[in-house]
Amino acid sequence: MKLVFIFVCAAFCASSGATPLGESTHHSNYKVADKELLDKQKKVLSLFKHINQHTHDEEHEEVLNSFKLTESRDLFTDTEAVDKIIEFYTNGYQMPKGEIFCLHYPEHREQAIALFDLFYYAKDFDTFYKTAILSRKWVNEGLFLYSYSVAIIHRPDTYGITLPPIYEIYPHYFFNFDTIQEAYRYKQTWDGKPIQSVSGKYPGYTIQANYSGSYLNLHPEQSLAYYLEDIGINSFYYTYYLYYPFWMSGTKYGISHDRRGDLYFFIHQQLFSRYYLERLSNGFGQISILDFDSPVETPYYPSLQYQNGLSFPERPRFAKLADYFYSYGQSDKSLFGHSYSYYKDYSRRIRNAIDRGYAHNKLGERVELYNNKFSYDQLSNLLQSNPDSPDGHFYGPWLGFARHLVGYSYLPLSTDKVAPSALEHLETSLRDPAFYQLYKHLMLYYVRYQSRLTPYTKNELIFPGVSIEKIELDRLITYFDEFYSDLSQAVYYSEEELKEKENHFFVRAKQYRLNHKPFTYKIHVKSDKDTKASVKIFIGPKYDEFGRYINISDNRYNFFELDKFVYDLKAGDNIIKRSSFESKIFAPDKTSYYDLYKKVLGALNDKEEFTVSGRENHFYFPQRYMLPKGSSGGHPFQFYFIVYPYKPYAGNKPSEWTYYYVRPGVGGPYVDDTPIYYPFDRPIKYGRMFYDEIPNAIFYETKIYHKTDPNSVTSED
Repeated sequence: MKLVFIFVCAAFCASSGATPLGESTHHSNYKVADKELLDKQKKVLSLFKHINQHTHDEEHEEVLNSFKLTESRDLFTDTEAVDKIIEFYTNGYQMPKGEIFCLHYPEHREQAIALFDLFYYAKDFDTFYKTAILSRKWVNEGLFLYSYSVAIIHRPDTYGITLPPIYEIYPHYFFNFDTIQEAYRYKQTWDGKPIQSVSGKYPGYTIQANYSGSYLNLHPEQSLAYYLEDIGINSFYYTYYLYYPFWMSGTKYGISHDRRGDLYFFIHQQLFSRYYLERLSNGFGQISILDFDSPVETPYYPSLQYQNGLSFPERPRFAKLADYFYSYGQSDKSLFGHSYSYYKDYSRRIRNAIDRGYAHNKLGERVELYNNKFSYDQLSNLLQSNPDSPDGHFYGPWLGFARHLVGYSYLPLSTDKVAPSALEHLETSLRDPAFYQLYKHLMLYYVRYQSRLTPYTKNELIFPGVSIEKIELDRLITYFDEFYSDLSQAVYYSEEELKEKENHFFVRAKQYRLNHKPFTYKIHVKSDKDTKASVKIFIGPKYDEFGRYINISDNRYNFFELDKFVYDLKAGDNIIKRSSFESKIFAPDKTSYYDLYKKVLGALNDKEEFTVSGRENHFYFPQRYMLPKGSSGGHPFQFYFIVYPYKPYAGNKPSEWTYYYVRPGVGGPYVDDTPIYYPFDRPIKYGRMFYDEIPNAIFYETKIYHKTDPNSVTSED
């Protein structure tokens, strides 16, 4: 059944969100999709629709009646992938539909990897598509969604395909239960007749979606729920792990030279520093480190409910993790019955490896952690315990067990009947404030490692003949604006409704999300020669929550990267002008599923162009959260600008970036060959030298103002 109903709502479903105030018309490089890509995009999207219910698409029905996996082994490059799925199915080793899928449970992960392999090794797109249709019918919904999404990203013939926003496909993981319950109520009381629209208004129901503190405010930090529970930030983290799953072998799947370990560090460092900036804007200070031997002071009430009706586990205030562990009685029903012991053992082994400067691989051979440019990447693989780790069994998944323990999950009765906590799902883990307290352990491992690195010398930091003369920066203003997300996938439809070619029921959620007015900055640079340069811009704190100055030696980990690019300097004076919309680190809000499908159909019918630029495809931090909230009177922050010699990154393969974004396996999103967090990736010994004696770098202090009305004009404080 074709999704003709898209055209019905096309005029109304400008639904994915409010347009940012004064949005720039700047466009990055893009490619217009041809008919082949459009056809693939349409087919891919069709399998995401109402993923918790059976499909009634006519093309899907034809495939289900004709395609047999047991008769199609020759259509796969690795026939063992087919044999494994058949073996699982024959022996009943598969998650039932309707149960909760969680990647952190070994049995679930094994089945997800097997299904991914089946998709990944299909010889062509047609085989992949037919296999996906078959799998959607028989496989657990959450498991299918995950493996299908990862396969779309990693298959070469689906490069350029845009995934719909996960918060619309699986809204139960992003919106509080009262919002979902309200959507259910509207659907149950709906009389089945199309809702009449007036003057192009939305022809459906709109629900005000609140954050978790609206019902139970258990802790002062719940005032940060607007940030912790933001659907864009949480979907960013989820999408990053689709590109670089922690279970994926770099050698087997061709992502070895993407420096995945460096990315793992950088993503978490960015999350950590950005959260700290938001805390300062709200009067909070340093992120506390979670002590597993003391009660956890921060409670968590997720306000989330799984699609099968089970509530997410809660953590009370002053939860005693050790007592909670012992209540399991060292159960052998699950590996998680030993979470406390595993966490302690793995953590100790990792600390020993960092302190010694080497780890051991599976053969007992030494793997140096300090002797070459790839040692940092190796350390991160060890910390993540991915297949590229020196020994993933010995230096095990300490954070996986910690997530289970801190999330206060229940010990499952069986591998199919699980109740994972928010910390155990990639799309919900950032909602829990304890995530940052737990992952501070991870960041402190990096601090421990870097303490043995030699600080950069002045000669290593300067760019001979190049200096930054001054900075010009617009006034920075943040505000909350309305954002709309489609909730049609949260409710259930009758068989008759699913068979209809037009959809008449529409429901959406309205949330207030942080945003900022567009801003530009100018970097005045003087150069004594024509040369190619790399440019980086960071934002960080200057004072703590008490107004005390933070020394740069202690502050370097708190800087959040805003932009990085390559620039051709000319001899003489240069003015580098850059807009906030030009940063390749951030991206606008995702296009709604229905709008995305409408655009595809319009392009297939030659009514419009469908463009691919990567802003919707790759993992980018939400553009609206580029700046911390600030305060009404202006909260002080400092920007850091640095211009340094450009060194091309040998691992990149831009010739394979057909759609102007990096796909897995072609080198990673690096602009040059310097460390990804340069120049804050090493200890800073001489703060005065770092501040005052590097002519090609400059700190710039300013304030960020938060306004109820972003167009209001007030004098500077």
